[in-house]
Amino acid sequence: MRRIFMNGRIHTFDHAKPFVESVVVENRRFIDMGSSKEMLLQWESPDSETINLEGKAVTPGLVDSHLHLSGVAHNFLQLDLTGITTKQEMLKKIYAHAQTLHRGEWLVGGGWDENLFTDGGIPTIEELNRTCPHHPLFLSRICTHASLVNSKALERCNYHPSMSVPEGGTIVHDEQTNQPTGLLLESASDLVKKHIPDHTYDELKQALHKTIKLALSKGLTSVHTNDPRFLGGLHQTYQLYDELLNGEQLGLRCNLLIDHDFLNDLRESGMYAGYGNDTLQIGAVKLFADGALGRRTALLSAPYSDAPDEYGEAMFDQSTLLKIVQDARALSMPIAVHTIGDQALENMLDILDNVPPVAYRDRMIHVQILRKNLLQRLGHPNRIADIQPRFVPSDFPWVKERLGEKRCELAYAWKTMQESNVICAGGSDAPVEPIDPLLGIHAAVTRKSPDEKHDGWNKQEKLTMPEAFRLFTEMGAYPTNEEKVKGTISRGKFADMTVYSRDPFNMEHPDELLNTEIEMTIIAGEIK
Repeated sequence: MRRIFMNGRIHTFDHAKPFVESVVVENRRFIDMGSSKEMLLQWESPDSETINLEGKAVTPGLVDSHLHLSGVAHNFLQLDLTGITTKQEMLKKIYAHAQTLHRGEWLVGGGWDENLFTDGGIPTIEELNRTCPHHPLFLSRICTHASLVNSKALERCNYHPSMSVPEGGTIVHDEQTNQPTGLLLESASDLVKKHIPDHTYDELKQALHKTIKLALSKGLTSVHTNDPRFLGGLHQTYQLYDELLNGEQLGLRCNLLIDHDFLNDLRESGMYAGYGNDTLQIGAVKLFADGALGRRTALLSAPYSDAPDEYGEAMFDQSTLLKIVQDARALSMPIAVHTIGDQALENMLDILDNVPPVAYRDRMIHVQILRKNLLQRLGHPNRIADIQPRFVPSDFPWVKERLGEKRCELAYAWKTMQESNVICAGGSDAPVEPIDPLLGIHAAVTRKSPDEKHDGWNKQEKLTMPEAFRLFTEMGAYPTNEEKVKGTISRGKFADMTVYSRDPFNMEHPDELLNTEIEMTIIAGEIK
């Protein structure tokens, strides 16, 4: 059916016709656009449907270039500690949740962030034991690069002081007693996670269904999501999405990043980058080059300012990283690599500079710490920086202690990157940050939390409102080579649009964005 969306304030992001009142959709794509009068005169017929946008603002459909829908889904299945601001509140929630479980059942949760706590640091293993004495406990930090466990969890994984830890991981011990503190860093969490019972297929499917609906309610029309480790592997992950998106036709377009652990599964299945259809596709091979700033595991070229003996951690040595990239290239696959520290970025660029590119662009995820001499190399036309502007209000001011004033000048440097011809796409890294692109856009424009009274952290790196929206619309198509079929409202492209209660480009203050509602999420011309 032909649909005519009329009487809107439609920002197309197409330079040929940047603003129109009406668009015409047929066969899931835009076929024309212009004034409402012109479009009705030319295209209205007994077989067409007319949708009155009532003067609402419209942009191309919002895109999240990097998140974990499975992580958001797990928050529907486990204890959610996101946003808690005191250690005592965290312990109370753990205790209350434990009362709902059968004795001996695992208590699993996530989302805690000690940087928000106003009453002390991370809970000790003794505090966790007292709060949760009858259940093995596993709680992921908001960044997922650290986790907390109690003694019962360590018992379940047969902990002993000389046990081997996966490469890149650390079981943190008390310096005086040499006993575990309950804190596990990076891959050390795998020692415990493998003992936690899996959710059933139906439980995962129901939670993922809720998550997709949540994403749609936030105006998202496309996402790039990394999930196989949390949804039961490559085949089950693809099956879940296939049933929900192609079977139940929920609508959200999903590009699946596949962890490097599943390269053999990719090879045996015959899947490849671009495999699938317009709704569900296989994307890049995901891997980690370093950790996170919160626990000082992001890999830096100079030591941390608040820990002069620490540089962070490489997840793999260079030869292993090269082998992973070569194995991906043997399948003609691009890579999507977690690089937060400047040394991790340099290590990956050293490899990519000596490995032939493939048809799809490689993706550097996060790129939070830069050096000027890396910008030109990062600006290669076959490379993308997947950035998360919402990290700025979450990480400042504590990150200044980690990095020091001078290094912070090129931290979260989105404006500098764009001016250096680095292709940037915007994401949330949800559930690390909320699955709400308007929060990311607000952060890119203001570089602060709404309650902070200053001009923004590194205010020279602020983006304009149009620049910030481009990160989450037009540029979200580039990582998957889809810039010719989505990202702008243009003739021949997918009819994906997001409709707002306020016009983001006619606001007196960016904070008005925080009170802006999503009126419609439109995918392939269908209102979701």
